[in-house]
Amino acid sequence: MRFVKVLITIVILSLSSQMASAQKFGYVDSKFILSKMPEYSEAKQEIDALTSAWQNEIKQMRKEIESKYAELKAEEVLLTKQLKEERLAEIEKKEKEVEEYQNKVFGFNGLLFLKKKELVKPVQDQVFEAVEIVAKKERLQIVFDKAGELIMIYTDPVHDYTDLVLEELGLIDENDLNKN
Repeated sequence: MRFVKVLITIVILSLSSQMASAQKFGYVDSKFILSKMPEYSEAKQEIDALTSAWQNEIKQMRKEIESKYAELKAEEVLLTKQLKEERLAEIEKKEKEVEEYQNKVFGFNGLLFLKKKELVKPVQDQVFEAVEIVAKKERLQIVFDKAGELIMIYTDPVHDYTDLVLEELGLIDENDLNKN
């Protein structure tokens, strides 16, 4: 009975190792692919412009607060305790408004996040669809992203499917082949 269990275990391990070796893996460089897409460049430029404008707006609001603090400091000796506290409360209220605005713009699910989702996600979806098509054509079970969080210590270029994804997207340039 024990011999049968050992034999079954060996057969199962043998089959699972054969199945594992039959899997086909590949990788792509999504950063490189996105850099070749004009839609992504346009979206990135628009996002950068909005980010810069919002940062400047917040910077200006903070300068106004600093100016109000300086005014308060200069007039402090002339103000009654109640007036000083009122002005200080106004300034603190402005600071809180700026902080809330900054969170509204740059916070989690803020305006910047929503704008990125609106502009970049459709482009990323195109890439993911092309990767899926290439994966199915090449019968890949797993496709890694070289540009992602996953650290790839070594990659054999024979498993690089970036060019095929670029081709699927209609972005292939003969000069770019095998540059990754």
